[in-house]
Amino acid sequence: MTPLQLSQETQVIAGAVLLTIVTIEFGGWFLSRIVRGQVSLTAFQQAFARAGHAHAGVLVTLGLVCLLFVDATGLSGVPLWIARLGVPAAAALMSAGFFLSSLGRGTTRPNRLIILLWIGALCLAAGVLTLGVGLLTS
Repeated sequence: MTPLQLSQETQVIAGAVLLTIVTIEFGGWFLSRIVRGQVSLTAFQQAFARAGHAHAGVLVTLGLVCLLFVDATGLSGVPLWIARLGVPAAAALMSAGFFLSSLGRGTTRPNRLIILLWIGALCLAAGVLTLGVGLLTS
């Protein structure tokens, strides 16, 4: 079996993404405080906290999987970087969109920072489409 060969750039990004898992763990601890009634939030804020945490965990995992495939493509330049950073950026942006758009005492609807969620969704789409096409055409 051939050992996995990652480019230096992919290796650094994967290492940084792995370090973000500690913040996701903190989010899980915070959610457990919400569920136990130790943090007072509106139903809207609770739903957005759950969604932000779930998106962070799933997209960080997907981002790490995608990084394993990036160096197997023939992509270069901007498409390579879109494939490499799209999903990890989506994990940060979409989670931030959920968390930051629900800040404030008694908040019952998202504020303008909800735009981060949609920017993250665009990054996710761009990343997986670019990577998928890159793998299919390599």
